[in-house]
Amino acid sequence: MRSDVTVNLFLAAAVSILLVSFTPLCWAITGSRSAASDAVARSVVTIIGSRGTVCTGTLIAPAIVLTAGHCIASGTTYRVIDSTTQPPRLVTAQKAVTHPQFNMQTMLAHRATADVALLQLPSPVPKKSPAILGAPRIPIQPGSRFTVAGVGVTTSGGDDGVGTIRAANLVVTGNPGTLQMRLVDPVTQNKSSGMGACTGDSGAPAFEDQDGKSVIAGVVSWSTGPNNGDGCGGLTGITPLTLYKDWIVKTAREWGAAF
Repeated sequence: MRSDVTVNLFLAAAVSILLVSFTPLCWAITGSRSAASDAVARSVVTIIGSRGTVCTGTLIAPAIVLTAGHCIASGTTYRVIDSTTQPPRLVTAQKAVTHPQFNMQTMLAHRATADVALLQLPSPVPKKSPAILGAPRIPIQPGSRFTVAGVGVTTSGGDDGVGTIRAANLVVTGNPGTLQMRLVDPVTQNKSSGMGACTGDSGAPAFEDQDGKSVIAGVVSWSTGPNNGDGCGGLTGITPLTLYKDWIVKTAREWGAAF
């Protein structure tokens, strides 16, 4: 990772704000001009921590959520918002685990790490459905297209739009590998503010179209502003699932999921 990226995409926000503002689908992560498919939107959830953090997660089984490792801290309770009820309810996770190779100090030093984690819920979230778990096509090529879908803010430094599912269609740039991918708005190319992940989109899924199906290929780890500055709308850093899918499947199976 570059030394100038924004690693922590958390947002401290009141639960009441999330419950009021949560809607099924809208048209933007930061600067987005596209929307996720209904199938993708049904798999994405909002995760809130007892210490005031907000992250994005994806159902990979009816009661198991995939998110970023840096979204999980010891001694913290995590809840998923069930927006299918009125008012929305909070579902407390029974378990929250990070990949055994995830290292927060490594991440804070702006280096790639196993930035993935899982939450186990007590029961499935009604009217939500799991997405297909996968990994990027290998080799990962510059120009490859991915869709990122998250619940973060629409403007860097604000809290507008938090809790609303949005999407951005981005492309791979730079020298991608199995440890890290950098995505960029194909229109602005990191030269000016464009589409990208922002605060609250940590853990958001990066979907790749594989044989006509949207497959989770990675999770959002960090972002930059244009020209690698502070903020959002420049680069979106993705942790590919290539090296971590086996652990995800093994853990989910231990928790009773069928793959």
